[in-house]
Amino acid sequence: MDYTKVLAVDAIANDSKRIVVVNDNKMLLARVEDQYYAIDNVCPHMDGSLGDGILKGYVITCPKHGSQFDIRDGKVVKRGKIAFVKVKVDNCKTYEVKIEGKDVFIGIE
Repeated sequence: MDYTKVLAVDAIANDSKRIVVVNDNKMLLARVEDQYYAIDNVCPHMDGSLGDGILKGYVITCPKHGSQFDIRDGKVVKRGKIAFVKVKVDNCKTYEVKIEGKDVFIGIE
């Protein structure tokens, strides 16, 4: 696995998120309880930017249709709705994150 430095550990506050780019892939990097998590930035249903969504604890909400994903494993926590119909949505891809010194690295296979 190849790791790419994305930012310094102090560049993202606790309980916040930030979009980073690794090899032309936009990812959402979140820091919750001093742990870092990386997930695809694009919602697998309607390509909504999860970076524009709301992060509460370990759950990020898609701003387009309200689906919710656990940033730790990318699994769907709650399916969103369009009108009154629940949408079919797949899990999001997650990436390994490691800290070396004062830097955050994301691993890509």
